[in-house]
Order: sequence, then structure tokens, then C-alpha cells
Amino acid sequence: MENWVIKIKEAAEYIKGRINENIPEIGVILGSGLGRLADTIENPTVIPYSEIPNFPMSTAIGHKGNFIFGNLGGKYVCAMQGRFHYYEGHEMHQVTLPVRVMILLGIKYLFVSNAAGGVNPAFKVGDIMLISDHINMLRNPLIGRNLDDFGPRFPDMTRPYDRKLIRKAEEIAHNLGINIHKGVYFASSGPSYETPAEYKFYRLIGADAVGMSTIPEVIVARHSDVPVFGVSIITNEAHDFSDDEYVNDGEDVIKAADEASEKMILLFRSLITTL
Repeated sequence: MENWVIKIKEAAEYIKGRINENIPEIGVILGSGLGRLADTIENPTVIPYSEIPNFPMSTAIGHKGNFIFGNLGGKYVCAMQGRFHYYEGHEMHQVTLPVRVMILLGIKYLFVSNAAGGVNPAFKVGDIMLISDHINMLRNPLIGRNLDDFGPRFPDMTRPYDRKLIRKAEEIAHNLGINIHKGVYFASSGPSYETPAEYKFYRLIGADAVGMSTIPEVIVARHSDVPVFGVSIITNEAHDFSDDEYVNDGEDVIKAADEASEKMILLFRSLITTL
């Protein structure tokens, strides 16, 4: 793990040289089909993951694989245009490497987003869910020797998603006329989509939306006491399987996320402006 800390620092130092020692205030992780927010960043510096020392490659559908630095909502930000997933075969220290790097670069907040299946019957395709809590069925990224430079052995997870940021987002959404939900995000490993019985089980134990990402990055951010704001875009309704022709399709997920992304972009930009 000591060697891994060196690798994290090497990646951060390389990026510092590319952004002229600018310090990003906010880190943003963009999920499947949600990379369009990065296109709205002003005066961007685009760094492909392939150019950053020790970074893996993103292979998931709808993930371009770039770090983008620039101005958004009046703040200097860094945005991941595509993330790494456990199901791609990456180890958890690789999945969460970018968050560790962003922490070394100086971020004060982390914004995360994902495309998710709505197991809450009230959710429709295109809805936005503010993540209030989560249920983790992925490997915990803190397993192994603790990285003492980043945080304690047993970090508190009572409030993984910052309540003040959630309240601000609710107020902003109300003022902008954006309909939002609030709920619990459940993460499984994937890459196969869940069965109807699994969706029902996740709903019964308290999940409102289901995906395959996000939580490892949130845990690592909270390990370093970085406040987190999270959003799920509901890209399929995973609560009614009476239609014998229904299937989950990755391309449909990307299309639904893309169509709903404008609302998320407006919400993120407006919230960042208040920080």
C-alpha cells in the first residue's frame, strides 16, 4: 500500500503540471451517458486517462475517459468524463484512484452521478433522485492496510451524503421547476443486470435506485472527510415486469441518461455556484 500512495502522488503531480498548479475546488464524477456536463466547462484542459501515470483505462459504454479541468458555476473544477468500475476487472484501489488524486489536488467537495434503475414504483425514466444514503454490496475500497495519510482506519458513514448540500439542491430544484426525488442508492457488482427477483429484494430492503458504481468513490471521499453530493438519473423502471417483452439494454440506458442530463447539468451548475 505504501507503493500505491506513491502512485497516487505521481498521478497528482503529473496533473498539477498540466493545470499550472491551479487548485480545483470541486470534483465531479460523471456516470454513464452523463458526460455532457463536461462539455459545458469553460476554458477546459482535457487530460485523457491514458496520459496520466498509473491510471487504468475506462471501457464502459458511455464513458469517454478524460479528466477535464476548468470553470463551472464560477468555480475551478475537475470532472471525470467517465469512471472506472469494479466489473471492468479493476481492483478497488484502481476504481477509487481518481478520487484520491482529486483529494491531493485540493478538492473541497465531491459531486457524483450515475445512471440507475428505479426500483421505487414512483420513479419514471428521466427522473432525478438525490442520493440520501446507500446500501453497498460491492467490495469496500478501504479493505486492506489503511492509508493513514488520507483518513482513519474506521471512518464514520452516518452521513455519507451531505445534508446541507441536499437541502440546497432541493431548494434550487424547486426554484428551477425541476421535479426531483430523494432516496437510497443500492450498488451491486454487475455487469449483468439484476433479475426481477433481485430488484424486488433490493426494494424490500430499502433501495429506491440500483446501479453498479458510485459507492466506492463516496466511501473514499468520506474517508478523507470530503463532503459528497450525489445524483442518480433513472434510466429504466425496474419495478414492473408484467410485459413479457421487457429487457434491460445498455444502449437504452445511455439514451435515457443523455436525454435527462440537461436537468442534472442545470442542477449541478446552480449548486456549485452557491459554494
